[in-house]
Amino acid sequence: MKTYLAPLVREYESHSAPQTAIWAKKYLKDQFEMLGVGTTARRQLMKAFFCEYGYPPPGQWKDFCIYLWQLPEREYQYTVLDALRKHTKKLNKEDILWIEELIVSKSWWDTVDGLAAWIVGDYFRKFPEQIIPVTGRWMDSGNLWLQRTCLLYQLTYKEDLDTALLSRFIEKLADHKDFFIRKAIGWILRQYSKTNPRWVGDFLASHELSGLSRREGSKYI
Repeated sequence: MKTYLAPLVREYESHSAPQTAIWAKKYLKDQFEMLGVGTTARRQLMKAFFCEYGYPPPGQWKDFCIYLWQLPEREYQYTVLDALRKHTKKLNKEDILWIEELIVSKSWWDTVDGLAAWIVGDYFRKFPEQIIPVTGRWMDSGNLWLQRTCLLYQLTYKEDLDTALLSRFIEKLADHKDFFIRKAIGWILRQYSKTNPRWVGDFLASHELSGLSRREGSKYI
């Protein structure tokens, strides 16, 4: 995998912009190294790489993702998100185990939210029988990023959103002290209010939530 990805790494490094990297690093609270490669340029480089070298075989997507995820610069984690988003239909049932590794590794909202809404959301559409056992384990884990994923994986589900399951998650996390959990509760309610404002309004009226969750959830009502 290192040999296969070497040309992509070289291209990213050749397009690095130190001043942009400084700003981007500060935006992420100085938690991650950055090359300073912008989103448009990064995606163009990734597309050119795949056109020339092809996609990883189905059995090597895990190695592809894990290798790039372990590189220090944040652009490589974004590349994993972009590549996986286009190939979620090729995921196998057991792939959720290493996707979970991505969620809990180098965790911050900028990667976890993409993994939740794009990757895990599509995975659960493909393997709905996995929803209860996987989310049950994640909710019981105490890991806030796995719990945030439970709240946000239905972000694009619209009419297919499971309100009973979402209610259970929110009720369990309603008094959570962390900003990212409270924000996620508000975000999923706000998003679902575009589809079913009455349900969200009734939920807000009947549940005790943090001020942040309530403000976010009621924004479109």
